[in-house]
Amino acid sequence: MNIHPTAIIDKGAEVDNSVTVGPYAVIEKGVSLGAGCVIGSHSVVTGDTTLGERNIIGPFSTIGAPPQDLKYKDEKTRLVIGNDNRIREYVSIHRGTPGGNGVTTLGNHNLLMAYVHIAHDCTIGNQAIMANAATLGGHVEIGNRATIGGLTAIHQFARVGDYAYIGGMSGVSKDVPPYVIMAGIRNQMKVSGINRIGLKRSGFSPEAIKSLIRAYKIIFRTPELLLQEALNRALEENPGSEEVAHLVEFFRTSKRSVVRAAGEEDE
Repeated sequence: MNIHPTAIIDKGAEVDNSVTVGPYAVIEKGVSLGAGCVIGSHSVVTGDTTLGERNIIGPFSTIGAPPQDLKYKDEKTRLVIGNDNRIREYVSIHRGTPGGNGVTTLGNHNLLMAYVHIAHDCTIGNQAIMANAATLGGHVEIGNRATIGGLTAIHQFARVGDYAYIGGMSGVSKDVPPYVIMAGIRNQMKVSGINRIGLKRSGFSPEAIKSLIRAYKIIFRTPELLLQEALNRALEENPGSEEVAHLVEFFRTSKRSVVRAAGEEDE
């Protein structure tokens, strides 16, 4: 264990022998740190917070603080973080609330750049990227390999689908479908196309990408079709495509409504 002499670790914390803790960092009671974690200087890890293995926490971060919710009355809630996450300087991640599911979760291999904020009851999947100062309201769901641009704010209870790419300085108030590129603020949110480059880099086959492009044109660029008509046609014209089925299911399970407005197409 490599603990700087100025760091403070409560006796009630569980800290693996391989953990590194920097100067003036504070690890409070109830925290569990897995093997290989690195806690940067002046960071605070607090509450019922569990970190898996090999997570790197940057300086001045606050991990596991109470939720910023006026209804919260110091009930027991949790923050659970998986493995191999890179959490940069000044990031804040809050615990869940009883009114939510009681837990905030961060999966594996995510990159949270400086000043990112994750509010209570959020769920982040695996290999997501949140650029500098991106902010999640409470109860937000971020899918696997989603990318959130810098200075983007996402409204509480919104969802961002797998492999979605959101441009910087966006203001997201509706659900963002999987596989798409999106940017804009509230009623000016626009989907400009399928995230072709991201999908190719992630190993999607050319056939899968072509199916998604066909579905995109039906769902987003045929305004004469009602949404349910467009979704049904997308399935009919792409039989057997798991990706198109997932895209359609995302629309059908939305509670906030999904961004459907189409912007200038990304060729």
